[in-house]
Amino acid sequence: MMEIEELSSCEALPLLSLNHVSLLCRSVWASVRFYEEVLGFVLIKRPSSFNFNGAWLYNYGIGIHLIENPSLDEYDAMNDLRPINPKDNHISFQCTDVGLVKRRLQDMGMRYVTAVVEEEGIKVDQVFFHDPDGYMIELCNCENIPIIPLSSCPFKPMGHSFKKQTPNKCGFLENVMETVMMESLSLDMMNFSF
Repeated sequence: MMEIEELSSCEALPLLSLNHVSLLCRSVWASVRFYEEVLGFVLIKRPSSFNFNGAWLYNYGIGIHLIENPSLDEYDAMNDLRPINPKDNHISFQCTDVGLVKRRLQDMGMRYVTAVVEEEGIKVDQVFFHDPDGYMIELCNCENIPIIPLSSCPFKPMGHSFKKQTPNKCGFLENVMETVMMESLSLDMMNFSF
């Protein structure tokens, strides 16, 4: 039987930052070339004790760790012609010039799709494309949208209805499970005696 240790809801783990993203790839050297030439990462030394083919790259305060797995060819999921879906899993990097990104991707003959997110007059331009193994990459000017804690968003109890509604000011759908959970939590908190 597996035992799960509960963490206190008051104390987060002592994290500092995101260190790296590890990706399986069919060809380490094809992926290294992509991350160097397209995204500007730099190949760095990795531990010599590893007994598998791979490579480490670094830039922008984050590492990309590539692990070669030639058997990825067996899976249809890594098809180069699969659709570029912005709602798929992806790694996102902020950039300074989305227009330049699009021009460079066009010059390299790379397929990409764009999207624009708008919130209260603020626009974020996004560009999505795949790496050689089909992993989605997003480049955007996401710093345009302010980071607002949910605790500062107005809470409006809406009952326990699950009807489809439009997004509220904080970008969440009202009358969904989150609202029901927040109502329950709020009621529980009001029942505490201090």
